[in-house]
Amino acid sequence: MKKFSDFADDINILDGDKIRIDDVLNQEIEVIGCRVKGSKFDKNASGKCLTLQIKVNDQKRVVFTGSDVIIDQMEKYQKEIPFFSTIKKINRYYTLT
Repeated sequence: MKKFSDFADDINILDGDKIRIDDVLNQEIEVIGCRVKGSKFDKNASGKCLTLQIKVNDQKRVVFTGSDVIIDQMEKYQKEIPFFSTIKKINRYYTLT
């Protein structure tokens, strides 16, 4: 009899308590995982939603955002995870610095 793990694709489970992106603005965070999927909301141009797994004060947290800037950054630099960063709000958009 086969085991599920023998044939299933690696599932990237992002665990941690949900936190609002505004709660971690201008703080250094450790980005430890991410997943980009289609969004059920039509608030951004890409139609995507980012789930960002971070560590803040040695606790795992999960942030959801439709920020096209951060989504583009994470799609481009996902291979660099884990890394430290700061989320900044510049005018009307969020960005990693």
